[in-house]
This record gives sequence, C-alpha cells and structure tokens, in this order.
Amino acid sequence: MMIKQSINTSSAPAAIGPYSQAIKVEKFLFISGQLPIDPDTGELVTSDIEAQTHRVMQNVKAIVEASGGSLESIVKVTIFIKDMTQFSQMNQVYAAYFPGERPARSCVEVARLPRDVGVEIEAVAYLD
Repeated sequence: MMIKQSINTSSAPAAIGPYSQAIKVEKFLFISGQLPIDPDTGELVTSDIEAQTHRVMQNVKAIVEASGGSLESIVKVTIFIKDMTQFSQMNQVYAAYFPGERPARSCVEVARLPRDVGVEIEAVAYLD
C-alpha cells in the first residue's frame, strides 16, 4: 500500500491553491512548482530573472530540507520560463545551487505563469 505524506514548511511560501508544497511517497519527494515568493513577506520577487531564480531555488531548498534531504537529493528538475531569451541568466543562478553532480532537467518556455512571474521550478528528490 502506498503511503503519501504531505510536506509543508513555513520556510517556503504556502500553497496558493489546492495542493501541497510537496508530497513524500516512500523515499521520493515530489516538490510542487515554486514561484519567486518570499515566505516571510508573502510578496513576489518581481525584479530580474536572476533574483526570481534565486528566490525559487531557496524555496525548493527549504522544502527538500524540511523533508530531511538536501539539494544533492534532487534527481529531476523541471523549469518553466516565461522568456527563453533569459535562459542564460536563469541558468547561471540555477547552476550555483548544483555545483556537484547535477540532476536531470527539462526547461520549457511557457506563455504565462501564475502571478505573471518569470520562472517556476518543480523538482523530484530521492531521500535516502
């Protein structure tokens, strides 16, 4: 029987819809798409794509750490970016969070993201 556990931490923004920040199933953690929202203020980071990517990655990191893992536990990332011409700036910030062995990844340009942000990132981690 599969046991699902909802993961929620105040160190990342609360869900803005009917979903969990993450779901743990056995040793896998499925992190919902994170937006550049500051969990302390609830405000969007609306400046450049670099600042948005930093905030998103900090939110992902907070969720995986609340689950007992680390960024090194992440095995798959999906990035949704509003403007692919900003890919290199986003990618430079993203790369700093994974200096060692990097997870598998997809990146797609989308027409629009929730709250009109520039980037959203979801991840899957394996918690050993």
